[in-house]
Amino acid sequence: MSSLHNFFFSIYPYICLAVFLMGSLARFDRDQYTWKSDSSQLLRKGSLRWGSNLFHVGILFLFFGHFVGLLTPHFIYEHFITAENKQLMAVYSGGAAGLVCFIGLTLLLHRRLFDPRIRLTSHRTDIAILMILWVQLVLGLVTLPFSLSHSDGGVMMALGEWAQRLVTFRAGGAELLVNLDWPYKIHLVLGMTIFLLFPFSRLVHVWSGFGSLAYLVRPYQVVRARRLNVPAGQNQPRQPGAGL
Repeated sequence: MSSLHNFFFSIYPYICLAVFLMGSLARFDRDQYTWKSDSSQLLRKGSLRWGSNLFHVGILFLFFGHFVGLLTPHFIYEHFITAENKQLMAVYSGGAAGLVCFIGLTLLLHRRLFDPRIRLTSHRTDIAILMILWVQLVLGLVTLPFSLSHSDGGVMMALGEWAQRLVTFRAGGAELLVNLDWPYKIHLVLGMTIFLLFPFSRLVHVWSGFGSLAYLVRPYQVVRARRLNVPAGQNQPRQPGAGL
Protein backbone atom coordinates (compact mmCIF):
# COMPACT_ATOMS: atom_id res chain seq x y z
CA MET A 1 0.00 0.00 0.00
CA SER A 2 1.54 3.29 -1.13
CA SER A 3 1.81 6.33 1.11
CA LEU A 4 -0.41 8.29 -1.32
CA HIS A 5 -3.15 5.67 -1.06
CA ASN A 6 -2.86 5.69 2.71
CA PHE A 7 -3.12 9.49 2.79
CA PHE A 8 -6.22 9.72 0.59
CA PHE A 9 -8.17 6.99 2.38
CA SER A 10 -6.93 7.34 5.96
CA ILE A 11 -6.00 11.00 6.56
CA TYR A 12 -7.68 13.02 3.81
CA PRO A 13 -11.25 12.08 4.93
CA TYR A 14 -10.67 13.65 8.34
CA ILE A 15 -9.18 16.80 6.80
CA CYS A 16 -12.25 17.16 4.56
CA LEU A 17 -14.65 16.52 7.44
CA ALA A 18 -12.93 19.05 9.71
CA VAL A 19 -12.96 21.77 7.05
CA PHE A 20 -16.56 20.89 6.16
CA LEU A 21 -17.83 21.34 9.73
CA MET A 22 -15.62 24.14 11.01
CA GLY A 23 -15.70 26.03 7.72
CA SER A 24 -19.50 25.93 7.59
CA LEU A 25 -19.71 27.18 11.18
CA ALA A 26 -17.21 29.98 10.52
CA ARG A 27 -19.01 31.14 7.38
CA PHE A 28 -22.38 31.16 9.14
CA ASP A 29 -20.88 33.18 11.97
CA ARG A 30 -18.92 35.70 9.87
CA ASP A 31 -20.59 35.92 6.44
CA GLN A 32 -24.30 35.29 6.83
CA TYR A 33 -25.14 37.58 3.92
CA THR A 34 -23.35 35.15 1.59
CA TRP A 35 -25.29 32.17 2.98
CA LYS A 36 -27.67 31.72 0.06
CA SER A 37 -28.24 29.70 -3.08
CA ASP A 38 -27.87 32.69 -5.44
CA SER A 39 -30.83 31.62 -7.54
CA SER A 40 -30.98 33.04 -11.06
CA GLN A 41 -34.68 32.40 -11.52
CA LEU A 42 -35.49 36.11 -11.77
CA LEU A 43 -33.14 36.52 -14.73
CA ARG A 44 -34.56 33.69 -16.83
CA LYS A 45 -36.62 30.64 -15.92
CA GLY A 46 -36.15 28.62 -19.10
CA SER A 47 -34.96 25.12 -18.25
CA LEU A 48 -34.45 25.98 -14.57
CA ARG A 49 -37.62 24.23 -13.40
CA TRP A 50 -36.83 20.90 -15.05
CA GLY A 51 -33.13 21.08 -14.32
CA SER A 52 -33.49 22.08 -10.68
CA ASN A 53 -36.22 19.56 -9.88
CA LEU A 54 -34.46 16.64 -11.55
CA PHE A 55 -31.14 17.53 -9.97
CA HIS A 56 -32.47 17.92 -6.43
CA VAL A 57 -34.59 14.77 -6.53
CA GLY A 58 -31.67 12.76 -7.83
CA ILE A 59 -29.00 14.21 -5.55
CA LEU A 60 -31.09 13.77 -2.40
CA PHE A 61 -31.74 10.12 -3.25
CA LEU A 62 -28.04 9.57 -3.94
CA PHE A 63 -26.96 11.33 -0.75
CA PHE A 64 -29.20 9.35 1.56
CA GLY A 65 -28.58 6.16 -0.40
CA HIS A 66 -24.83 6.50 0.05
CA PHE A 67 -25.24 7.55 3.68
CA VAL A 68 -27.43 4.60 4.65
CA GLY A 69 -25.73 2.08 2.38
CA LEU A 70 -22.20 2.81 3.56
CA LEU A 71 -22.82 3.40 7.26
CA THR A 72 -25.32 0.61 8.00
CA PRO A 73 -23.49 -2.39 9.52
CA HIS A 74 -23.91 -5.69 7.72
CA PHE A 75 -25.41 -7.51 10.72
CA ILE A 76 -28.44 -5.20 10.71
CA TYR A 77 -29.71 -6.24 7.27
CA GLU A 78 -28.08 -9.67 6.73
CA HIS A 79 -31.18 -11.46 8.03
CA PHE A 80 -33.49 -10.18 5.31
CA ILE A 81 -31.21 -9.25 2.38
CA THR A 82 -27.88 -10.64 1.22
CA ALA A 83 -24.86 -8.54 0.34
CA GLU A 84 -25.25 -9.57 -3.32
CA ASN A 85 -28.87 -8.41 -3.49
CA LYS A 86 -28.06 -5.24 -1.63
CA GLN A 87 -25.37 -4.40 -4.15
CA LEU A 88 -27.73 -5.09 -7.07
CA MET A 89 -30.40 -2.92 -5.46
CA ALA A 90 -27.87 -0.13 -5.00
CA VAL A 91 -26.71 -0.43 -8.62
CA TYR A 92 -30.18 -0.24 -10.18
CA SER A 93 -31.72 2.34 -7.82
CA GLY A 94 -28.55 4.43 -7.70
CA GLY A 95 -28.16 4.19 -11.46
CA ALA A 96 -31.70 5.46 -12.03
CA ALA A 97 -31.28 8.29 -9.54
CA GLY A 98 -27.85 9.11 -10.95
CA LEU A 99 -29.24 9.34 -14.48
CA VAL A 100 -32.05 11.65 -13.32
CA CYS A 101 -29.56 13.81 -11.44
CA PHE A 102 -27.18 13.83 -14.42
CA ILE A 103 -29.89 15.10 -16.77
CA GLY A 104 -30.92 17.84 -14.35
CA LEU A 105 -27.36 18.92 -13.65
CA THR A 106 -26.52 18.98 -17.36
CA LEU A 107 -29.47 21.32 -17.96
CA LEU A 108 -28.33 23.59 -15.12
CA LEU A 109 -24.72 23.61 -16.30
CA HIS A 110 -25.70 24.30 -19.91
CA ARG A 111 -27.91 27.17 -18.74
CA ARG A 112 -25.12 28.58 -16.57
CA LEU A 113 -22.52 28.40 -19.35
CA PHE A 114 -24.41 29.32 -22.50
CA ASP A 115 -27.04 31.82 -21.37
CA PRO A 116 -25.32 35.24 -21.61
CA ARG A 117 -27.33 36.84 -18.81
CA ILE A 118 -26.79 33.93 -16.43
CA ARG A 119 -23.11 33.61 -17.31
CA LEU A 120 -22.53 37.32 -16.69
CA THR A 121 -23.96 37.17 -13.16
CA SER A 122 -22.39 33.82 -12.23
CA HIS A 123 -19.44 33.57 -9.90
CA ARG A 124 -16.51 31.42 -10.91
CA THR A 125 -17.16 29.21 -7.90
CA ASP A 126 -20.73 28.58 -9.12
CA ILE A 127 -19.51 27.20 -12.43
CA ALA A 128 -16.63 25.32 -10.82
CA ILE A 129 -18.81 23.50 -8.30
CA LEU A 130 -21.35 22.55 -10.98
CA MET A 131 -18.57 21.11 -13.15
CA ILE A 132 -17.11 19.18 -10.23
CA LEU A 133 -20.52 17.73 -9.41
CA TRP A 134 -21.02 16.83 -13.08
CA VAL A 135 -17.69 14.97 -13.21
CA GLN A 136 -18.55 13.23 -9.94
CA LEU A 137 -21.84 12.03 -11.37
CA VAL A 138 -20.12 10.74 -14.49
CA LEU A 139 -17.64 8.81 -12.35
CA GLY A 140 -20.49 7.39 -10.30
CA LEU A 141 -22.21 6.14 -13.45
CA VAL A 142 -18.92 4.69 -14.70
CA THR A 143 -18.64 2.54 -11.56
CA LEU A 144 -21.94 0.77 -12.31
CA PRO A 145 -20.53 -1.73 -14.85
CA PHE A 146 -17.68 -2.50 -12.46
CA SER A 147 -20.19 -3.17 -9.68
CA LEU A 148 -22.17 -5.54 -11.91
CA SER A 149 -19.00 -7.45 -12.71
CA HIS A 150 -18.45 -8.01 -8.96
CA SER A 151 -21.83 -9.55 -8.27
CA ASP A 152 -20.72 -11.23 -5.03
CA GLY A 153 -21.19 -8.00 -3.07
CA GLY A 154 -17.53 -7.82 -2.09
CA VAL A 155 -17.09 -4.24 -3.32
CA MET A 156 -20.11 -3.06 -1.35
CA MET A 157 -18.84 -4.79 1.79
CA ALA A 158 -15.34 -3.30 1.42
CA LEU A 159 -16.64 0.23 0.88
CA GLY A 160 -19.05 -0.07 3.80
CA GLU A 161 -16.38 -1.41 6.14
CA TRP A 162 -14.01 1.41 5.11
CA ALA A 163 -16.63 4.10 5.81
CA GLN A 164 -17.64 2.55 9.13
CA ARG A 165 -14.03 2.33 10.28
CA LEU A 166 -13.59 6.01 9.47
CA VAL A 167 -16.57 7.19 11.53
CA THR A 168 -15.64 4.94 14.45
CA PHE A 169 -11.94 5.97 14.30
CA ARG A 170 -10.66 2.45 13.66
CA ALA A 171 -7.46 1.88 11.70
CA GLY A 172 -7.00 -0.37 8.68
CA GLY A 173 -9.70 1.04 6.45
CA ALA A 174 -7.38 2.03 3.63
CA GLU A 175 -6.10 -1.54 3.31
CA LEU A 176 -9.58 -2.67 2.28
CA LEU A 177 -9.48 -0.46 -0.84
CA VAL A 178 -6.07 -1.41 -2.20
CA ASN A 179 -7.43 -3.71 -4.93
CA LEU A 180 -10.42 -1.51 -5.74
CA ASP A 181 -10.91 -0.51 -9.40
CA TRP A 182 -9.73 2.99 -10.33
CA PRO A 183 -13.20 4.58 -10.90
CA TYR A 184 -14.16 3.83 -7.30
CA LYS A 185 -10.99 5.44 -5.93
CA ILE A 186 -11.32 8.62 -8.01
CA HIS A 187 -15.04 8.78 -7.16
CA LEU A 188 -14.27 8.57 -3.44
CA VAL A 189 -11.48 11.17 -3.54
CA LEU A 190 -13.54 13.63 -5.56
CA GLY A 191 -16.54 13.07 -3.28
CA MET A 192 -14.45 13.93 -0.24
CA THR A 193 -13.07 16.97 -2.07
CA ILE A 194 -16.63 18.24 -2.55
CA PHE A 195 -17.04 18.23 1.23
CA LEU A 196 -13.73 20.11 1.45
CA LEU A 197 -15.00 22.82 -0.92
CA PHE A 198 -18.50 22.90 0.59
CA PRO A 199 -18.03 25.86 3.01
CA PHE A 200 -16.54 28.05 0.28
CA SER A 201 -19.32 27.62 -2.27
CA ARG A 202 -23.06 28.12 -2.65
CA LEU A 203 -23.56 24.56 -1.40
CA VAL A 204 -23.83 25.91 2.16
CA HIS A 205 -27.54 26.51 1.50
CA VAL A 206 -27.95 22.75 1.92
CA TRP A 207 -27.63 23.31 5.67
CA SER A 208 -30.63 25.65 5.52
CA GLY A 209 -32.62 23.01 3.65
CA PHE A 210 -32.08 20.47 6.41
CA GLY A 211 -32.56 23.16 9.07
CA SER A 212 -35.99 24.01 7.67
CA LEU A 213 -37.20 20.62 8.91
CA ALA A 214 -37.30 22.20 12.38
CA TYR A 215 -40.41 24.11 11.26
CA LEU A 216 -42.30 20.80 11.35
CA VAL A 217 -42.01 20.59 15.13
CA ARG A 218 -41.91 24.24 16.20
CA PRO A 219 -45.13 25.71 17.71
CA TYR A 220 -47.45 27.85 15.64
CA GLN A 221 -46.86 31.58 15.69
CA VAL A 222 -49.84 33.33 17.29
CA VAL A 223 -50.70 36.70 15.73
CA ARG A 224 -53.32 38.86 17.45
CA ALA A 225 -54.91 42.08 16.22
CA ARG A 226 -53.72 45.21 18.01
CA ARG A 227 -56.42 47.22 19.78
CA LEU A 228 -56.12 50.90 20.65
CA ASN A 229 -57.22 51.90 24.13
CA VAL A 230 -59.00 55.23 23.51
CA PRO A 231 -60.52 57.05 26.51
CA ALA A 232 -64.26 57.58 26.42
CA GLY A 233 -65.36 60.81 24.71
CA GLN A 234 -62.34 61.10 22.51
CA ASN A 235 -62.21 60.32 18.85
CA GLN A 236 -59.99 57.56 17.66
CA PRO A 237 -56.85 58.74 15.88
CA ARG A 238 -57.19 59.04 12.18
CA GLN A 239 -55.65 56.13 10.29
CA PRO A 240 -53.11 56.95 7.57
CA GLY A 241 -54.82 57.39 4.27
CA ALA A 242 -58.30 57.52 5.77
CA GLY A 243 -60.74 59.75 3.89
CA LEU A 244 -58.53 60.10 0.87
